[in-house]
Amino acid sequence: MATPKPPCKPKKIALKAKSLCVEQSTVSAELSADAGQRAAKSKKIATKPKKQPADVDRNFDDLAHRFKRNVYDRLKGDIRLAILERDLSEFIPEASWAVEADGVAAQPMKILDAGGGQGQFSISLARQGHEVVLCDISAEMLKLAQQNCLEAGVADRVHLHHGPIQSLPASYREQFDLVLCHAVLEWVVKPQELLQTLLAFSAPQGYFSLTFYNVNSIMMKNLLRTNFQKVIDDDYKGYRGSLTPTYPREPEAVYQWLAELPLEPLCCSGIRCFHDYILEPKHRMNEPQQQLSLELRLSRQEPWRSLGRYIHVLSQKIA
Repeated sequence: MATPKPPCKPKKIALKAKSLCVEQSTVSAELSADAGQRAAKSKKIATKPKKQPADVDRNFDDLAHRFKRNVYDRLKGDIRLAILERDLSEFIPEASWAVEADGVAAQPMKILDAGGGQGQFSISLARQGHEVVLCDISAEMLKLAQQNCLEAGVADRVHLHHGPIQSLPASYREQFDLVLCHAVLEWVVKPQELLQTLLAFSAPQGYFSLTFYNVNSIMMKNLLRTNFQKVIDDDYKGYRGSLTPTYPREPEAVYQWLAELPLEPLCCSGIRCFHDYILEPKHRMNEPQQQLSLELRLSRQEPWRSLGRYIHVLSQKIA
């Protein structure tokens, strides 16, 4: 017996089925496209931000206000200033924060603040009657420095120079009793050349105050945050838009660079030896006076000094 043929369907039903198939196909394609877009978006979000360029010195025009908000206007900024003031007062009589009755230092100094940013330390010194040249590559930083100097009433004692440190005029050579280079070394491509340039501006027997970002601190912070792969890869350079420096420095390397220059070391202190390791942001402002007192006490004691987020080295030029 022959197999019966399936009954013929009306043409309208066939056309309707065909239309339904097209609609289903269109919907499937749209869903597939949406899924692809979501995947691409997810992939884009997961992509790591780009690292800071490694071949140029950093300009902070884009981060000036973040520095003010995240560093200078917080307890971490107070700790930094307290340790620097303690170190300079102890070893440089002229820089003592115990000024004369008229508010002016007995022996005013000529000071270069290289990469001085918003001028917090320059202002502190200018208030004692010292003359300060503040040099910075960032125009935005200098705008904030000018405003800060005006508000502090020391604009006549702080002279602003816009440009890289290397652009300072030759007439400044051997003119400064004290040269400051704070938190600059970790942002420059050629740190040893910078140190030599700065030393040339120091007067015979002048003082040189250097702070640098300590790579040991960022290593410890990543360990505490369980970012083990970063430590395994030695991946400590900051991303674009980050306040983490391009070149965190090995303390032993910096000490060796300084030892090769005609400098006599006077003191070495850690800055923020434990404050930055407090992982809970809400706890970082707990007992600020006790934190400040402990930071000062521990700053020259090992192992705390070597864990400081920054390290301060104060030296005197050998005539």
